[in-house]
Amino acid sequence: MEQNYQVLLYYHYVTIDDPEQFSKDHLKFCKELDLRGRVLVAEEGINGTVSGTIEQTQAYMDAMHNDPLFKDMTFKIDEADGHAFKKMHVRHRPELVTMRLEDDINPHDLTGEYLEPKEFYERMQREDTIVLDARNDYEYDLGHFRGAIRPDIETFRELPDWVRENKDKLEGKQILTYCTGGIRCEKFSGWLKREGFENVGQLHGGITTYSKDPEVQGKLWDGQMYVFDDRISVPVNQTEHVVVGEDYFTGEPCERFVNCGNPDCDRRMLCSEENEYKYMRGCTHECRVHPRNRYVEEHGLTEEDIQQRLEKIKEEDGVEV
Repeated sequence: MEQNYQVLLYYHYVTIDDPEQFSKDHLKFCKELDLRGRVLVAEEGINGTVSGTIEQTQAYMDAMHNDPLFKDMTFKIDEADGHAFKKMHVRHRPELVTMRLEDDINPHDLTGEYLEPKEFYERMQREDTIVLDARNDYEYDLGHFRGAIRPDIETFRELPDWVRENKDKLEGKQILTYCTGGIRCEKFSGWLKREGFENVGQLHGGITTYSKDPEVQGKLWDGQMYVFDDRISVPVNQTEHVVVGEDYFTGEPCERFVNCGNPDCDRRMLCSEENEYKYMRGCTHECRVHPRNRYVEEHGLTEEDIQQRLEKIKEEDGVEV
């Protein structure tokens, strides 16, 4: 099938004088091009992912590069069969990535050493090096660099506290950090340096750039990469595919993400279609019987249907329900 659509991933740290007005104008512009996606705008810059036809996305890139503020902005491009989003959103935010530091980091003033894919690949294999994933736990669980440290965090803003609590694991090492497209590492690597870690390198352009590099071909990556659009995940390693994800309920190999049916929980979890059916997309018994369980609503399950499935869980898993 010919792929006539593209997904653009991009960010750029640059001062935007009136980000609130810029957001309104930018939303109108994106809708005129018939793009769909999610764009964040702050006084410190822009961060976005948009999808559209090749013509639409090219028009967007041309327009952005014709603006002096964004003339040097790098776009990472994925081919696609269609839109990766259902709607177009442009939102004004205090930060492009939420760290909530009392003393913020400006990547133009302080950031880790940029490492291109080949150099990152080579340094990963040195004995004095540790690789630190700067993403959330569920992103790591789907895929990560072989041997990378998994911080026990659900959100990026928790990462500084995790580092301080685990400083002994990092001291005296060459620290390599990475994230999806590079934007989180721009600030996080700078923060690490400010904390006193001297040897800090970051994967320039993130996993997205690493996956497309013709020389490294995504080597030493296991699993898939989590993306924040309707695709959910994309491949990275071009030479081999090792499944590292595990089904939330059974621990079996799995790379299929769902969100818990309880809207108050909304836990992201890896889950097979069979187990989604069996457990009604509820990560706990409480979530399965929640009055607003989305799986129950979507499939029109009756009280009798629910009780039958709960009895089956009790019978097969040997647990009280």
